[in-house]
Amino acid sequence: MELKKIVEIAQLLDLYGNLLTKKQKDVMEQYYNEDLSLSEISENLEISRQAIYDTIKRSEKLLYQYEEQLKFNDLILQKKHDFKNLINGLENLKTSIMSKDEVKMLTKINELIDYCKELSE
Repeated sequence: MELKKIVEIAQLLDLYGNLLTKKQKDVMEQYYNEDLSLSEISENLEISRQAIYDTIKRSEKLLYQYEEQLKFNDLILQKKHDFKNLINGLENLKTSIMSKDEVKMLTKINELIDYCKELSE
């Protein structure tokens, strides 16, 4: 399985895991977070390997549906992007302060204020 999908499902499981049944959540956590094989999970839970596989596929589908409807993961990624932009703006302001360029400082401050206003709308 590709790493990108593993990370994506693990993030969705963190966000929406409590919306799954206890059995679904247990199976998904063992498979994605503990990196156990279908056989190992099957032994732990005393159910068939096929039942584990089916539970994983159904649970993955549910997690993707929850994200499609609620979009919490998208929101988190957007907020991370917004914070990176703010950090970059502050780094630029810091550079302007160190060069004692007052016009640049005021320009950067105004840009940051405008950006924060956009985020708050």
